[in-house]
Amino acid sequence: MEVLWERGKATVADVTAALPPPPIAYNSVLTTMRILEQKGYVRHEEEGRAYLYTPILQRDEASSKAVDNVLSRFFNGSPGALALKLVENERLGEDEIARLKALIERHEGDRE
Repeated sequence: MEVLWERGKATVADVTAALPPPPIAYNSVLTTMRILEQKGYVRHEEEGRAYLYTPILQRDEASSKAVDNVLSRFFNGSPGALALKLVENERLGEDEIARLKALIERHEGDRE
């Protein structure tokens, strides 16, 4: 998706060539592109013998879908459980901690 978002359009060969090492097999990238198309993330058009893939979803839409998927599969739909797991597993910087505190205070104020 990163390659498609950067380029706007790309063939499987373009995506394969643009990926960082270690190299990924063409067929693996092709399979991923087909899955992304089935899920509604990309579409293709024929360009000669190749398919030219274009992203349908913008980055923020795709990340929202991915988070929703993780929430439903692993956290029983609970954003709080996901947030707690992230905070437990990662060392946060001061800015991130300050943002979290501000969000918590704002949400506590919404409850009152």
